[in-house]
Amino acid sequence: MTARTLNDVAFVEGVRTPFGKAGAKGQFAETRADDLVVKVIRELLRRHPELPPERIDEVAVAAATQTGDQGLTIGRTSALLAGLPRSVPGFAIDRMCAGAMTAVTTVASGIAAGAYDVAIAGGVEHMGHHPMGDGADPNPRFVADRLVDPSALNMGATAENLHDRWPQLTKQRADAFAAASQRKYAAALATGKITPDLVPVATRSTEQGWGLATTDELPRPDTTAEGIADLRTPFRPHGRVTAGNASPLTDGATGCLLASVDTAAELGLPVRMRMVGYAFAGVEPELMGTGPIPATEKALARAGLGLDDIGLIEINEAFAVQVLAFTDHFGLADDDPRLNPYGGAIAIGHPLASSGVRLMIQLAREFAERPDVRYGLTTMCVGLGMGGSVIWENPQYTGAGAADPAAETAADAARKAAESATVTMEGEAA
Repeated sequence: MTARTLNDVAFVEGVRTPFGKAGAKGQFAETRADDLVVKVIRELLRRHPELPPERIDEVAVAAATQTGDQGLTIGRTSALLAGLPRSVPGFAIDRMCAGAMTAVTTVASGIAAGAYDVAIAGGVEHMGHHPMGDGADPNPRFVADRLVDPSALNMGATAENLHDRWPQLTKQRADAFAAASQRKYAAALATGKITPDLVPVATRSTEQGWGLATTDELPRPDTTAEGIADLRTPFRPHGRVTAGNASPLTDGATGCLLASVDTAAELGLPVRMRMVGYAFAGVEPELMGTGPIPATEKALARAGLGLDDIGLIEINEAFAVQVLAFTDHFGLADDDPRLNPYGGAIAIGHPLASSGVRLMIQLAREFAERPDVRYGLTTMCVGLGMGGSVIWENPQYTGAGAADPAAETAADAARKAAESATVTMEGEAA
């Protein structure tokens, strides 16, 4: 009989491609989606030569539209294209916008259970090649049987619904938040906090020849609330959601290395974050943007934490109004300094299934410069009425209570209890 305990999960490294503008004029217009994933996988291995490729146990890659150059079990195909040993398996995963987040939590669960030692998780979305919903055929019963409001199938319309449901979530607040996101991203870029996580990608254009994508293509650093106040509202006449206070259509890929803490120590891999816990939750599909609220509440409750314990929050900015719904619910100011300190998807872009790991990449870098912060949160809304949240612990934490046994939190106690719950392979208590 072999005894087994739960393993702590380490976020070792995360990288992403620059994000490009979706469409014929974007920098990745003639680049395949799977080649974007290949660049990410190769960069993860390049940065960590101490990791033997044959030690990778799984490659999980998400895409919201799994067809064409994003289809054919892209986790496996991209692993083969990247030159990983043929013994390394892979799979594809879909939870719309939270695809990469789900890839991370799925393989992390495998690491915790002892099924994997090291895994790669990430996501890709080439919205220029595969517009959101392209080729989808929603069952007519969704609307005919009134299972959902018709607006539930249009993410922009669901954002307008948030404005309707909570009138205090005004367009003026949304525009101000969007402009702040652009400013924060510009400041982070100027101070060297974005570029280190990007992998350059060779590009090809029939008109312009070969090029090299090294920067995000979508930010508009000169954006002001006044300047976007009169943009058209494409989802509703006289609406409140505009191109200025929503994330743009984007092409890009992300990826990360995850390992058990013990395996990281064995191989000499860095531990940039430790996973505390995660949760997914469902909400009314027509109010998709509220998804981060119950997901965060569930994750915090399971970890024995409150939002006051969270020192950094990376929330995906699909639409400014869904972030405001989150801040209002938890009593946060719209400009709370914990919230997206490097800016968010309104500036950077939101390549659907890949965005969850982009949040984690930024949180890991923020942790490195904030040893006073112990816990951080990555959270996002998900199409068709869901939310996902992952809580992380900062291994660089040096706060006053770090060495004080009396300061042990419920999260610490819960983790220790789980670690001590030894179970035999037959499932009998040891």
